[in-house]
Amino acid sequence: MSAETRKYFNTAAGGFVLALTTFVAFIGLWEGAVRLFDVPKIILPPPTSIAVAFWSMLQGGELPWHTAVTLYEILLGFLLGALGGLLLGFGIALSPLSERIFYPYVVAFQTVPKVAIAPIIVIWFGYGVTSKVIITATIAFFPLLANAIMGLRAAPQDQVEMMETYTASRWQVFQLVRLPQALPYIFVGLDVAIVLSVIGAIVGEFVGSKAGLGYLILQKNFNFDMAGTFAVLIVLSLIGVGVHALISFVQRRIVFWIDVSGERVTGA
Repeated sequence: MSAETRKYFNTAAGGFVLALTTFVAFIGLWEGAVRLFDVPKIILPPPTSIAVAFWSMLQGGELPWHTAVTLYEILLGFLLGALGGLLLGFGIALSPLSERIFYPYVVAFQTVPKVAIAPIIVIWFGYGVTSKVIITATIAFFPLLANAIMGLRAAPQDQVEMMETYTASRWQVFQLVRLPQALPYIFVGLDVAIVLSVIGAIVGEFVGSKAGLGYLILQKNFNFDMAGTFAVLIVLSLIGVGVHALISFVQRRIVFWIDVSGERVTGA
Protein backbone atom coordinates (compact mmCIF):
# COMPACT_ATOMS: atom_id res chain seq x y z
CA MET A 1 0.00 0.00 0.00
CA SER A 2 1.42 3.34 -1.04
CA ALA A 3 1.82 6.33 1.27
CA GLU A 4 -0.93 8.19 -0.60
CA THR A 5 -3.35 5.29 -0.13
CA ARG A 6 -2.59 5.05 3.58
CA LYS A 7 -3.06 8.79 3.92
CA TYR A 8 -6.44 8.58 2.16
CA PHE A 9 -7.71 5.79 4.42
CA ASN A 10 -6.70 7.85 7.46
CA THR A 11 -9.17 10.56 6.41
CA ALA A 12 -12.88 10.48 7.34
CA ALA A 13 -13.94 9.74 3.75
CA GLY A 14 -11.33 7.02 3.37
CA GLY A 15 -12.32 5.46 6.68
CA PHE A 16 -15.95 5.38 5.59
CA VAL A 17 -15.06 3.75 2.27
CA LEU A 18 -12.94 1.16 4.03
CA ALA A 19 -15.69 0.40 6.56
CA LEU A 20 -18.32 0.15 3.81
CA THR A 21 -16.12 -2.17 1.74
CA THR A 22 -15.50 -4.40 4.74
CA PHE A 23 -19.24 -4.50 5.48
CA VAL A 24 -20.15 -5.44 1.90
CA ALA A 25 -17.48 -8.14 1.84
CA PHE A 26 -18.71 -9.55 5.17
CA ILE A 27 -22.34 -9.65 3.97
CA GLY A 28 -21.27 -11.32 0.74
CA LEU A 29 -19.28 -13.99 2.59
CA TRP A 30 -22.16 -14.56 5.00
CA GLU A 31 -24.68 -15.00 2.18
CA GLY A 32 -22.34 -17.24 0.21
CA ALA A 33 -21.44 -19.44 3.19
CA VAL A 34 -25.07 -19.98 4.20
CA ARG A 35 -26.07 -20.97 0.68
CA LEU A 36 -22.96 -23.02 -0.01
CA PHE A 37 -23.25 -25.14 3.14
CA ASP A 38 -27.07 -25.13 3.07
CA VAL A 39 -27.36 -23.83 6.63
CA PRO A 40 -30.98 -23.98 7.87
CA LYS A 41 -32.60 -20.55 8.28
CA ILE A 42 -33.61 -21.38 11.82
CA ILE A 43 -29.91 -21.58 12.73
CA LEU A 44 -28.44 -18.78 10.64
CA PRO A 45 -30.63 -16.91 8.14
CA PRO A 46 -28.94 -15.34 5.10
CA PRO A 47 -28.74 -11.52 4.87
CA THR A 48 -31.34 -11.51 2.09
CA SER A 49 -33.90 -13.17 4.38
CA ILE A 50 -33.06 -10.71 7.15
CA ALA A 51 -33.55 -7.80 4.72
CA VAL A 52 -36.95 -9.20 3.65
CA ALA A 53 -38.01 -9.59 7.30
CA PHE A 54 -36.82 -6.07 8.10
CA TRP A 55 -38.77 -4.58 5.19
CA SER A 56 -41.89 -6.53 6.11
CA MET A 57 -41.82 -5.30 9.72
CA LEU A 58 -41.09 -1.77 8.52
CA GLN A 59 -43.99 -1.76 6.08
CA GLY A 60 -46.38 -3.21 8.64
CA GLY A 61 -45.53 -0.49 11.18
CA GLU A 62 -44.46 -3.10 13.70
CA LEU A 63 -40.79 -2.14 13.77
CA PRO A 64 -41.18 1.68 13.95
CA TRP A 65 -43.56 1.44 16.92
CA HIS A 66 -41.43 -0.91 18.99
CA THR A 67 -38.28 1.04 18.09
CA ALA A 68 -39.88 4.28 19.28
CA VAL A 69 -40.81 2.68 22.61
CA THR A 70 -37.30 1.35 23.21
CA LEU A 71 -35.70 4.64 22.17
CA TYR A 72 -37.89 6.49 24.64
CA GLU A 73 -36.85 4.11 27.43
CA ILE A 74 -33.18 4.40 26.49
CA LEU A 75 -33.05 8.19 26.29
CA LEU A 76 -35.18 8.95 29.35
CA GLY A 77 -33.41 6.32 31.47
CA PHE A 78 -30.04 7.63 30.30
CA LEU A 79 -30.93 11.23 31.12
CA LEU A 80 -32.19 10.37 34.61
CA GLY A 81 -29.28 8.07 35.40
CA ALA A 82 -26.68 10.47 34.01
CA LEU A 83 -28.13 13.43 35.90
CA GLY A 84 -28.25 11.51 39.16
CA GLY A 85 -24.72 10.17 38.68
CA LEU A 86 -23.34 13.62 37.91
CA LEU A 87 -25.01 15.33 40.86
CA LEU A 88 -23.97 12.68 43.37
CA GLY A 89 -20.50 12.48 41.80
CA PHE A 90 -20.01 16.22 42.18
CA GLY A 91 -21.18 16.02 45.78
CA ILE A 92 -18.89 13.13 46.68
CA ALA A 93 -15.86 14.64 44.89
CA LEU A 94 -16.24 18.01 46.60
CA SER A 95 -17.29 16.80 50.06
CA PRO A 96 -15.37 14.14 52.00
CA LEU A 97 -18.36 13.82 54.33
CA SER A 98 -20.64 12.93 51.42
CA GLU A 99 -18.16 10.31 50.28
CA ARG A 100 -18.12 8.65 53.70
CA ILE A 101 -21.91 8.68 53.90
CA PHE A 102 -23.03 7.72 50.40
CA TYR A 103 -20.21 6.06 48.45
CA PRO A 104 -20.16 2.68 50.28
CA TYR A 105 -23.89 2.25 49.62
CA VAL A 106 -23.49 3.23 45.97
CA VAL A 107 -20.72 0.66 45.49
CA ALA A 108 -22.78 -1.99 47.27
CA PHE A 109 -25.76 -1.27 45.03
CA GLN A 110 -23.58 -1.35 41.92
CA THR A 111 -22.26 -4.82 42.74
CA VAL A 112 -25.80 -6.23 42.62
CA PRO A 113 -26.45 -7.56 39.09
CA LYS A 114 -29.16 -5.49 37.44
CA VAL A 115 -30.55 -8.65 35.86
CA ALA A 116 -31.24 -9.89 39.39
CA ILE A 117 -33.15 -6.80 40.51
CA ALA A 118 -34.94 -6.20 37.18
CA PRO A 119 -37.83 -8.57 38.07
CA ILE A 120 -38.26 -6.76 41.40
CA ILE A 121 -38.42 -3.39 39.66
CA VAL A 122 -40.96 -4.73 37.18
CA ILE A 123 -43.12 -6.03 40.06
CA TRP A 124 -42.90 -2.68 41.83
CA PHE A 125 -43.52 -0.41 38.84
CA GLY A 126 -45.44 -2.65 36.43
CA TYR A 127 -44.95 -3.90 32.91
CA GLY A 128 -45.13 -0.44 31.34
CA VAL A 129 -42.43 1.99 30.34
CA THR A 130 -41.70 3.22 33.89
CA SER A 131 -39.96 0.06 35.06
CA LYS A 132 -37.76 -0.03 31.92
CA VAL A 133 -36.75 3.60 32.44
CA ILE A 134 -35.79 2.89 36.05
CA ILE A 135 -33.75 -0.19 35.12
CA THR A 136 -31.98 1.82 32.40
CA ALA A 137 -31.30 4.68 34.81
CA THR A 138 -29.72 2.35 37.39
CA ILE A 139 -27.34 1.03 34.73
CA ALA A 140 -26.44 4.49 33.38
CA PHE A 141 -25.93 5.91 36.87
CA PHE A 142 -22.58 4.47 37.97
CA PRO A 143 -20.38 5.31 34.92
CA LEU A 144 -21.25 8.98 35.36
CA LEU A 145 -20.75 8.85 39.10
CA ALA A 146 -17.30 7.24 38.88
CA ASN A 147 -16.06 9.44 36.02
CA ALA A 148 -17.35 12.65 37.60
CA ILE A 149 -15.48 11.87 40.82
CA MET A 150 -12.32 10.93 38.96
CA GLY A 151 -12.48 13.98 36.70
CA LEU A 152 -13.05 16.52 39.45
CA ARG A 153 -10.23 15.06 41.53
CA ALA A 154 -7.88 15.13 38.54
CA ALA A 155 -7.68 18.93 38.65
CA PRO A 156 -4.05 20.05 39.17
CA GLN A 157 -3.62 20.96 42.81
CA ASP A 158 -1.30 23.85 42.00
CA GLN A 159 -4.01 25.50 39.89
CA VAL A 160 -6.57 25.04 42.64
CA GLU A 161 -4.19 26.53 45.22
CA MET A 162 -3.38 29.46 42.93
CA MET A 163 -7.08 30.23 42.50
CA GLU A 164 -7.58 30.05 46.26
CA THR A 165 -4.59 32.36 46.77
CA TYR A 166 -6.34 34.94 44.61
CA THR A 167 -9.42 34.59 46.87
CA ALA A 168 -11.48 32.71 44.30
CA SER A 169 -14.70 31.25 45.64
CA ARG A 170 -15.38 27.50 45.63
CA TRP A 171 -17.79 28.03 42.73
CA GLN A 172 -15.10 29.87 40.72
CA VAL A 173 -12.58 27.10 41.40
CA PHE A 174 -15.17 24.54 40.30
CA GLN A 175 -16.16 26.46 37.18
CA LEU A 176 -12.70 27.50 35.99
CA VAL A 177 -10.47 24.61 37.10
CA ARG A 178 -12.27 21.46 38.21
CA LEU A 179 -15.08 21.30 35.64
CA PRO A 180 -12.90 21.83 32.51
CA GLN A 181 -10.55 19.15 33.80
CA ALA A 182 -13.45 16.81 34.48
CA LEU A 183 -15.27 17.22 31.15
CA PRO A 184 -13.23 14.63 29.18
CA TYR A 185 -13.84 12.10 31.99
CA ILE A 186 -17.53 12.96 32.09
CA PHE A 187 -17.92 12.41 28.35
CA VAL A 188 -16.23 9.02 28.65
CA GLY A 189 -18.82 8.20 31.28
CA LEU A 190 -21.62 9.49 29.04
CA ASP A 191 -20.39 7.35 26.16
CA VAL A 192 -20.28 4.23 28.32
CA ALA A 193 -23.63 5.02 29.95
CA ILE A 194 -25.55 5.62 26.71
CA VAL A 195 -24.42 2.28 25.27
CA LEU A 196 -25.23 0.47 28.52
CA SER A 197 -28.63 2.16 28.47
CA VAL A 198 -29.49 0.19 25.34
CA ILE A 199 -28.69 -3.01 27.22
CA GLY A 200 -30.67 -1.85 30.25
CA ALA A 201 -33.81 -1.16 28.25
CA ILE A 202 -33.66 -4.56 26.52
CA VAL A 203 -33.05 -6.37 29.82
CA GLY A 204 -36.13 -4.70 31.26
CA GLU A 205 -38.20 -5.65 28.22
CA PHE A 206 -37.01 -9.24 28.44
CA VAL A 207 -38.16 -9.48 32.06
CA GLY A 208 -41.64 -8.15 31.36
CA SER A 209 -43.03 -5.71 28.82
CA LYS A 210 -45.91 -4.91 26.51
CA ALA A 211 -43.87 -3.25 23.76
CA GLY A 212 -40.31 -2.52 22.66
CA LEU A 213 -37.59 -4.23 20.68
CA GLY A 214 -36.89 -6.68 23.51
CA TYR A 215 -40.54 -7.67 23.50
CA LEU A 216 -40.36 -8.03 19.71
CA ILE A 217 -37.29 -10.28 19.97
CA LEU A 218 -39.13 -12.57 22.41
CA GLN A 219 -42.06 -12.77 19.99
CA LYS A 220 -39.81 -13.63 17.04
CA ASN A 221 -37.94 -16.26 19.06
CA PHE A 222 -41.21 -17.83 20.20
CA ASN A 223 -42.31 -18.11 16.55
CA PHE A 224 -38.86 -19.40 15.46
CA ASP A 225 -38.53 -16.38 13.17
CA MET A 226 -34.75 -16.11 13.19
CA ALA A 227 -34.66 -13.70 10.26
CA GLY A 228 -36.95 -11.33 12.17
CA THR A 229 -34.85 -11.73 15.31
CA PHE A 230 -31.68 -10.85 13.44
CA ALA A 231 -33.42 -7.85 11.87
CA VAL A 232 -34.32 -6.52 15.33
CA LEU A 233 -30.78 -7.16 16.57
CA ILE A 234 -29.43 -5.12 13.66
CA VAL A 235 -31.77 -2.27 14.58
CA LEU A 236 -30.46 -2.43 18.16
CA SER A 237 -26.89 -2.31 16.86
CA LEU A 238 -27.71 0.74 14.75
CA ILE A 239 -29.26 2.44 17.78
CA GLY A 240 -26.09 1.75 19.77
CA VAL A 241 -23.88 3.14 17.02
CA GLY A 242 -26.17 6.14 16.61
CA VAL A 243 -26.23 7.17 20.27
CA HIS A 244 -22.46 6.65 20.50
CA ALA A 245 -21.97 8.91 17.48
CA LEU A 246 -24.26 11.52 19.05
CA ILE A 247 -22.23 11.64 22.27
CA SER A 248 -18.98 11.80 20.26
CA PHE A 249 -20.37 14.69 18.19
CA VAL A 250 -21.37 16.65 21.29
CA GLN A 251 -18.00 15.91 22.90
CA ARG A 252 -16.11 17.32 19.91
CA ARG A 253 -18.16 20.52 20.17
CA ILE A 254 -17.83 21.00 23.93
CA VAL A 255 -14.41 19.52 24.78
CA PHE A 256 -12.86 21.21 21.76
CA TRP A 257 -9.40 21.46 23.30
CA ILE A 258 -8.96 17.66 23.17
CA ASP A 259 -8.48 16.07 19.73
CA VAL A 260 -9.67 12.59 18.72
CA SER A 261 -6.42 10.98 19.82
CA GLY A 262 -6.85 12.32 23.34
CA GLU A 263 -4.04 14.87 23.04
CA ARG A 264 -4.59 18.42 24.21
CA VAL A 265 -4.86 20.93 21.37
CA THR A 266 -2.37 23.73 21.92
CA GLY A 267 -2.70 25.74 18.75
CA ALA A 268 -5.33 26.92 16.31
